[in-house]
Amino acid sequence: MELYAAPLAATAAALRSGERDLAAYVEEVCDRVDALEPGLRALLPEPDRRARLRADAAALARRYPDPAGRPPLYGVPVGVKDIFRVDGFPTRAGSQLPPDLFAGPEAAVVTALKGAGALILGKTVTTEFAAAEPGPTRNPHNPAHTPGGSSSGSAAAVAAGYCPLALGSQTIGSVIRPAAFCGVFGYKPTYGGVPIEGVVPYSPSVDHVGCFTQDAAGLRLAASLLVSDWHDSDDAARPALGIPEGPYLDRATPEGRAALEEQARRLADAGYAVRRVPAFADFDAIERRHRRLSSAEFAAVHADWFARHAALYRPRSATLVREGREVGDEELAAARAGRAALRDELAAAMDAAGIDLWICPPAPGPAPAGLDSTGDPAMNLPWTHAGVPAVTLPAGRAAGGLPLGLQCVARAGADERLLAWAGPLAAALDPA
Repeated sequence: MELYAAPLAATAAALRSGERDLAAYVEEVCDRVDALEPGLRALLPEPDRRARLRADAAALARRYPDPAGRPPLYGVPVGVKDIFRVDGFPTRAGSQLPPDLFAGPEAAVVTALKGAGALILGKTVTTEFAAAEPGPTRNPHNPAHTPGGSSSGSAAAVAAGYCPLALGSQTIGSVIRPAAFCGVFGYKPTYGGVPIEGVVPYSPSVDHVGCFTQDAAGLRLAASLLVSDWHDSDDAARPALGIPEGPYLDRATPEGRAALEEQARRLADAGYAVRRVPAFADFDAIERRHRRLSSAEFAAVHADWFARHAALYRPRSATLVREGREVGDEELAAARAGRAALRDELAAAMDAAGIDLWICPPAPGPAPAGLDSTGDPAMNLPWTHAGVPAVTLPAGRAAGGLPLGLQCVARAGADERLLAWAGPLAAALDPA
């Protein structure tokens, strides 16, 4: 499949200045979707997409005739995961349930992006209810492999060059992992750092809104528009890096672990201090706690819908509801309390080791073959449980040619510094 370059920062700048004609750009994007979408299946079908985008672009051009007054995302098409409500689009959450069940005010982040001048390319495919049942999307680098999930369509659409920016969500590993599988940048903020209003919930205690781009500068631009109370960082100092040694890292495949060692070597050669720090000695307990918490809250979210429409749920989603019902109030309260304890534990470990970022695999290895599973999110789970910010940096290729990534994780609230560091780190990892 032919993939197209669509870096957000450069594309947005060219559209704002008029260097790139908006009407012509919309036609290019629609031609690309028409050519690739039958094989990729990253978007929900929309018969009049081209006509709608033409009209939206024309209205935007009339509103902002002077390049000097154009907003930061003027004319940038954005893919929106189909658990986010968007005015004028039904929300299905990757399911067969009646869309009116999910109706309501537009997601706050969608409204924010529209206010910044973005155009809505369309809804992107999600796994059912952003959980485990895959959608039809293929990996753009090899259609026999999963693109990851649950933000499958958003990651694939950005990788294919449909849109320079797409929204996703993460409850375990649904931004960081598909970004790695599809060879793009992905960002999951500090818990609560990006408003989640208007998004169909999975597990409110651990749901995060995130995004995908092809470039580090674009990720930083998007975050500046999405993160509440953003204060840009110009931190030029190299962060000290820590590798979380122990049972967590044992979940990586040999290929994934070898990739991490090569990535760490490249970073050390570029002048970064890389230290090995024991972490997650109780990883199995953390994993169980997170899964019990998320399944319990999933069951609560779906209680009324499942009571009325159980027959429309696919098997893994129905199992998740039933498993979640088994979690008692005391266990649920303890699981929620465990999130803050883990966050404090990670901060103390970073202080003791003198590190600024953790580096680790974004997935056990490259995207697995087949479309029946979106892959194992274990490498993302503890960071999501703690609610700390993370990014995926593209970082080379596996032996079979599929993309590899590096996951970088900062302290809670250090999103601005994390994204300031992402560009230089990505450049150091680039084998070119």
